[in-house]
Amino acid sequence: MLFGNIVKRSNVWVRSQMGVMMGEKLQAKREFPQGISEFHIKANGWHRHANPAAMLALGLLLTLAFAGTFGGQPHPTQTVDAPSAKVILQLPQRIRNGQLFEMRIQIKAKQPFADLTLAISSSYWHDLTINTMMPAPTAEKSEDDRYIFSYGKAKAGDVLTIKVDGQINPPLFAGTEGEIQLRDGNSVIVTIPVKMAVMP
Repeated sequence: MLFGNIVKRSNVWVRSQMGVMMGEKLQAKREFPQGISEFHIKANGWHRHANPAAMLALGLLLTLAFAGTFGGQPHPTQTVDAPSAKVILQLPQRIRNGQLFEMRIQIKAKQPFADLTLAISSSYWHDLTINTMMPAPTAEKSEDDRYIFSYGKAKAGDVLTIKVDGQINPPLFAGTEGEIQLRDGNSVIVTIPVKMAVMP
């Protein structure tokens, strides 16, 4: 009886040792998915977390985007008050490549105009696609590297609001600049420098 108990205990110990050895062999032969190694299993706490520099860079990028650094914000309003007329501009100053935009130009006449005319530098509209311009001018032409739009007679107190819809063409990089002029026929009433930055 005693001998039988010794044999049984010996068999249990042998089986347990064999199990340990088999487990070690399986552990040694364990394969990991591509790109994963034993280092990732045993990495310390620092390596298990995202790099804080990458998180800070992402946070900075998002902050700049929400602040409007890359465009997408409402267009600022610029007002020029001349003796003959008041001009209010709402133009994109910072915009992304390929983006649609809207320009608004409002002219409030303080005295009669024989031919209220708007002249826009061709350099300002370089590499832009102008889809619509409302209201349409009574006459238009290109002269002295400017696009000239005539709206005819205007009385003191008349208000003309011009809406321009367009899009940035893909080749445009960095931006454009030029001038917008309000004229009475060929006489220049006011000249307003304008600039538009184009982001990738």
